[in-house]
Amino acid sequence: MAKNKNRMSNEINAGSMADIAFLLLIFFLVTTTIASDKGILNILPPKQDPNVPPPDIKVNERNIFAILINANNDLLVEGEYRRTTDDLDKDIKEFILNFGDPDEEAVALFNSLPASLKSQALRRPESSDHPGEAVVSIKTDRGTSYELYLEVFDAAKKAYFEIYAERVGLTADEYRALTGDDEASKALQDRGKEGIPMAISIAEPNKIGGN
Repeated sequence: MAKNKNRMSNEINAGSMADIAFLLLIFFLVTTTIASDKGILNILPPKQDPNVPPPDIKVNERNIFAILINANNDLLVEGEYRRTTDDLDKDIKEFILNFGDPDEEAVALFNSLPASLKSQALRRPESSDHPGEAVVSIKTDRGTSYELYLEVFDAAKKAYFEIYAERVGLTADEYRALTGDDEASKALQDRGKEGIPMAISIAEPNKIGGN
């Protein structure tokens, strides 16, 4: 009998372990910071009134930089096949900075550009009339991978941000980091974008290549 009593007294009382585990769970839930995925920060257009027909906006074809991505993730950029997005941002930047048929405002815009951007500006008549008219169009279909779409979209945004940054004497990363929460950063943002709107058109995907 004495041996049995000693053996029982040496056992660990686990009756409160469930309570301790529950308290630890609450502690970690309260103290853990869960990162939220913000996705692509874009301002979407307002919902179209079904009773009002959409506006008839005519854009000269040479003012559209067309990028098509099919279900096999093949790129067709301005009618030319590409395997990757390499140097796509440079081609978009060249298209935006073209002054093929500038009006008075565009001439004033060109004169306001720093020397570094003036040296990159072209005068090809077959390309965009001027930065204020340039539109980058991205069209996919249902089978296009999200990763490639983001690569193309980011290349277009990179081209614009590099132009904006050069206008105000910053790097592209420094310009992207501007919050606009204070007057100084808001002024830099506005000065970079003045006369050169970020015109990226996301066309509705075709229904081929997927469900």
